[in-house]
Amino acid sequence: MTVRLYAFTCGTLTGALGHLMAGGEGEITVPVPAYLIEHDKGRLLFDTGLHPDLRRDPTARLGERLASMFRVALGRDEDVAARLEAIDRDPAAIDLIIASHLHFDHVGGNALIPNATLLVQHREWRAGMDPDTARLVGFDTRDFDLGHSTRIIEGEHDVFGDGSVVCLPTHGHTPGHQSLRVRLESGEIVLAADACYFCATLRQRKLPPRMFDREEMLASIDRLEALERGGARIFFGHDPEFWRDVPQAPAPIV
Repeated sequence: MTVRLYAFTCGTLTGALGHLMAGGEGEITVPVPAYLIEHDKGRLLFDTGLHPDLRRDPTARLGERLASMFRVALGRDEDVAARLEAIDRDPAAIDLIIASHLHFDHVGGNALIPNATLLVQHREWRAGMDPDTARLVGFDTRDFDLGHSTRIIEGEHDVFGDGSVVCLPTHGHTPGHQSLRVRLESGEIVLAADACYFCATLRQRKLPPRMFDREEMLASIDRLEALERGGARIFFGHDPEFWRDVPQAPAPIV
């Protein structure tokens, strides 16, 4: 059994740090990550980044509130399909998209991955399909309700049945947010996504000012901290300092 993990940054978002960390001052530009995992049983993406329409008209895609909060930068070679093609991977040959959650910067590229099955937590999908909850937490069905085959899971889920890639519920940021534990030869990596924006989120419990459930988010951060104490490496969702040192595809993460 061989597992290979590749990281991409698919554009950036720029806005007030205070939108992402309570008490934050000034502006910050953060990366928008996506990951490719290759396993003997298939290829999957963990998150897909931004929708290419954001290049033309962010307000039409995001609405006035979000478009006023964040400036989007997404080059022609930076969307998830272009990043895959740059390393000779066919976007149409991806088997599975695992959505950490349904926000625009995590599932916006789903439209570029036409043949994959979408794997999502039941709580998250239920929230996305409910207009009132979706509006409350900032989901847009144009990003994720695209006709993909959908696999709805409940709680921890062993993707390939061998413990190498495991979905971990890390609710709180959204109703059904999940992170992903990947077992490489060098050890375990946990792709935290928005359960942990920054290193400071984990180390100092500097939470965003808005989240779906504060107590659940704190419990999820506690879980990530316990995994780190057990030897796992945590990959933070949007920390620009952390991402300066992350190898980018075509180099694998080892």
